[in-house]
Amino acid sequence: MELVHELFSFPNPVNEKAARIVAGVVLATVLLILATGWYWLLIPLAYGFWARALTGPTLSPVGFLAQRVIAPRLGAPKYVPGPPKRFAQGMGTAMSTLAVILAFVVGSHSAADVVLVMFVVAAGLESIFGYCLGCKIFGLLMRTGLISEKVCAECADITLRGRSRPERPAPA
Repeated sequence: MELVHELFSFPNPVNEKAARIVAGVVLATVLLILATGWYWLLIPLAYGFWARALTGPTLSPVGFLAQRVIAPRLGAPKYVPGPPKRFAQGMGTAMSTLAVILAFVVGSHSAADVVLVMFVVAAGLESIFGYCLGCKIFGLLMRTGLISEKVCAECADITLRGRSRPERPAPA
């Protein structure tokens, strides 16, 4: 049972540099789909979101490479709370799954393209500017009470920011 719990855990905190790398890969993939019409790429895109939402980087090749290989080479990590990032991955899961359904079940590439353009906005903001749209929506849902403050104490109480994060050694 411990193995299952460990497999389906999500890191908290999350290295924002790794998250931005993943968003950059998502952005590049979506732009490639829009430019070429290679809608089959929606399948690995959706798989990646499902894997990251359920297991963090554990079952996501892009997440694993971003966290373990690329981000450590970019200097000291910048840690941010994990629950908003998991929520953002959940939004990506819903959007990518919708795009798959629209493209392959409904047969409407135009409708799938609308979803993909939303990805361009969200993944572009995250990868280029470090602005996580899903994290902002998570915060709004916390403020309105739709997400309990217990889900992310650090998100709910600004005085906890930076103190509740475990110390991590700098990469060698």
